[in-house]
Amino acid sequence: MTMNISPELQSAAMIAVRDCMGVKSGEQVLVVTDEPMRTLAYALRQAARDLGTEVFIVEMLPRKTNGEEPPEPIAQFMREVDVVLCPTSKSLTHTDARRAASAQGVRVATLPGVTEEIMVRCMNADYHRIAARTAALCDRLGRTSVVRVKAPAGTDIVLPVSGRKAHASSGLFREEGQWGNLPTGEAYLAPLEGQSHGVVVVDGSMAGVGMMREPIRIVVEGGYATDISGGEEARRLIELLQPHGRDARNVAEFGIGTNDKAILTGAIIEDEKVMGTIHIAFGDNKSMGGSVRVASHLDGLVTKPSVWLDDEKIMEEGKLLAQYQ
Repeated sequence: MTMNISPELQSAAMIAVRDCMGVKSGEQVLVVTDEPMRTLAYALRQAARDLGTEVFIVEMLPRKTNGEEPPEPIAQFMREVDVVLCPTSKSLTHTDARRAASAQGVRVATLPGVTEEIMVRCMNADYHRIAARTAALCDRLGRTSVVRVKAPAGTDIVLPVSGRKAHASSGLFREEGQWGNLPTGEAYLAPLEGQSHGVVVVDGSMAGVGMMREPIRIVVEGGYATDISGGEEARRLIELLQPHGRDARNVAEFGIGTNDKAILTGAIIEDEKVMGTIHIAFGDNKSMGGSVRVASHLDGLVTKPSVWLDDEKIMEEGKLLAQYQ
C-alpha cells in the first residue's frame, strides 16, 4: 500500500522510533493501528524499517472508548516483540493488553488520535529537557501527601496522594518495560481512591469531547464525580461516562504538563502535555498503581492553575516556579 507521507511527518516518526524508543537494528517492532490512523502508522513502520528492524503492522477496527481492549490475537502479539507503537483512534494506554506487554519487558508507545500537525510540532521538542523537568516534578510529587489546585475558572480541589508513586512520561522509553504516550511530557500519579473532594472546572479540553465552549463543572465528593453541569460539553461527558457505571467517575489521575512545544488544540493527547496546565482524569487508574479497572479513562484540562504540593506552591496561575522550569 502506498501512503502519501510528508517529509516532515517521516522525520518526526524517525525521532519517535530512533530517539524516543531507542529502536535498534535487529529488534522486532509491532505497529498496531486502525483505519483513521494509517498514515501515521505507515510513517512509523517506514522509520522502523529504515533502522533495520523486523517490523510488523496490524490493523484492527477502531475501539469505541479509550481503554477498550484490542482483540486478543493483537494483545498476544504485543507481548512477543521488543517494541510496540500504537497509533490508534482510541487510547490503548490503560488496557490489560498494554500492561501485560510492559510486564514482559516490551517498550510501548501509545499515540491515540495523534495528527500529523501534533506529531511534527511536538516531536521536535527537546525531550532531554522535558525529561529533566518531568523528573524534578515526579520527585516532588512522590514526596507529597496532598495536592491542592485552584484556578480562575472555579477549580478548587484537594487530592490526597500519600504513598502513591509518581510517573514520568518523559518521551524517552528506551529501557525494558518502559511505556507512555508519544508525543509526551507529563508528571502524573493516581490520587488515593475515595478521598478527593472539591470542584474541577474543565475549561481547556476534555478527552472524547474536545475544546470547551462552555466549561464543565464537576463536583467531586469521596473520590467520585457526583455532579456534572454545564452546556453541551457537559452533556456529552455524561453520555460517555454512563455505560461504564460509577467506576468511570473515579478520580483516577492528577497530571502536570511539561512539554513546552505543545499547544491547546482539542486533542487531549497534546493538550494534557501543555506546559502550564494540569489535568484530572476520571475512570481507570490501574496503570498508575490504583485499584480501579474500567474501560474508560477521560482527562479534563484546567488552564491557569495554581498548584500546591503540601505547603509548597509549585505553579502560579499557569506558570511553573523557577526550580521546576
